[in-house]
Amino acid sequence: MARAHQTQGVDPFMATECLRSALSQAGIVLPSLAVDAGSPTLGLVELGRVRADVAMRLAEALRRGGDE
Repeated sequence: MARAHQTQGVDPFMATECLRSALSQAGIVLPSLAVDAGSPTLGLVELGRVRADVAMRLAEALRRGGDE
């Protein structure tokens, strides 16, 4: 079961960069990946919109656990 979300103590800027790095290692780029400036107290990360082929590569990477 998934953990309950925890926003306390997680820096959204650090989370964004960690995600960007992990995606890059899997050969995936999310051009709109950024911290959501409109909700600073929530610590949201904006994933943005992607082409269908990028969404498929992202799904495949998640299914295999990011292993290349």
